[in-house]
Amino acid sequence: MSRYTGPAWKLSRRLGISLSGTGKELEKRPYAPGQHGANQRRKVSEYGLQLQEKQKLRFMYGVNERQFKTMFNKAGKMEGKHGENFMILLETRLDNVVYRLGLARTRRQARQLVNHGHILVDGKRVDIPSYGVKPGQTIAFREKSNNLDVVNEAIEVNSFVPEYVSIDADKKEGTFVRLPERSELSAEINEQLIVEFYSR
Repeated sequence: MSRYTGPAWKLSRRLGISLSGTGKELEKRPYAPGQHGANQRRKVSEYGLQLQEKQKLRFMYGVNERQFKTMFNKAGKMEGKHGENFMILLETRLDNVVYRLGLARTRRQARQLVNHGHILVDGKRVDIPSYGVKPGQTIAFREKSNNLDVVNEAIEVNSFVPEYVSIDADKKEGTFVRLPERSELSAEINEQLIVEFYSR
């Protein structure tokens, strides 16, 4: 039985970005769903563009609106560029770090692993996907979770691990080495539009 890929795939096509990170959603039909998807000529307003950019980033990380806005406000209190800080903060979420380490195939799968209590941070169980991982912290599995099929499959197919994390695939253990730089994060996102959206 094939896996149901309804709404997430439609959403990816509507936003023009791969939410799974695999790019498969846009391979066959790189345009919005619906009968007019391939030849939509509507001009999107400035507000529409800002909203679309916000939704792209929010759905990419699988964060609800309240958490997203809270994190955005937190980023505004940090030194440096608001939008960049925001993207870097999103990247420190525990579910995202598990995904970046290649211990899950998608962020959604990583979130489930965290929710179900499979993940240890510095040896302590953490089941909050939004937990902010700090540089130097180690991510591992609880002993009884160490041989999960979904994890073994993810490690097998994963070929790219960004430089700001390091992984020991045999031990299924990784470290969040440092905060990422903006150039290492998604080039498909224009974070300035998101700053403008919330500044309205």
